[in-house]
Amino acid sequence: MKYLLIALTALSFSACKEDVVQDTAALPLTAEAVGHYCQMELLEHGGPKAQAHLAGLPGAPLFFSQVRDVVAYTRMPEQSHDVLAIWVNDMGAAGATWDAPGARNWITAEDAIYVVGGRAIGGMGAPEIVPFARQVDATEFAKANGGAVMRLAEIPDSAVLAPVTLDGDATDDDFNNRLRALSRTSGG
Repeated sequence: MKYLLIALTALSFSACKEDVVQDTAALPLTAEAVGHYCQMELLEHGGPKAQAHLAGLPGAPLFFSQVRDVVAYTRMPEQSHDVLAIWVNDMGAAGATWDAPGARNWITAEDAIYVVGGRAIGGMGAPEIVPFARQVDATEFAKANGGAVMRLAEIPDSAVLAPVTLDGDATDDDFNNRLRALSRTSGG
């Protein structure tokens, strides 16, 4: 009887426990928001931004300086938390410009329509994946800037995970040549 009473007490306590659902609503872009990878203030860089809400980290989404970066983040296997929601700036929203993409014009990454592979360069200097809420806005942007219109699942890994050579970067051949020269001068 004693064990039955203990079991019933434990069961009644567990029945009182509420499952709390984590709030994954988009947070406004503010001066305090910094990029997950670069740790730089997002408002100092042009182009669309993103935020990812992770399981177990309520109210503290990861912000990204470029939409390309959040897509890459979701495709890398070493992430420690489940991604619950991703929000991206709607670059077709009223008032959204490249220099000021908007503080509250978030759309879900899954609902967005993207322009991939065009001439748009994001806030960190890499080719950008540009999100829109409306197909017509994405199509118009692609006509003006190049690129293909697609959904999130259609974006190829090569558009987000491939190395990017930025203006002023040494080419791979130049880097390898300098490394070989250093090896020769150091006796290696």
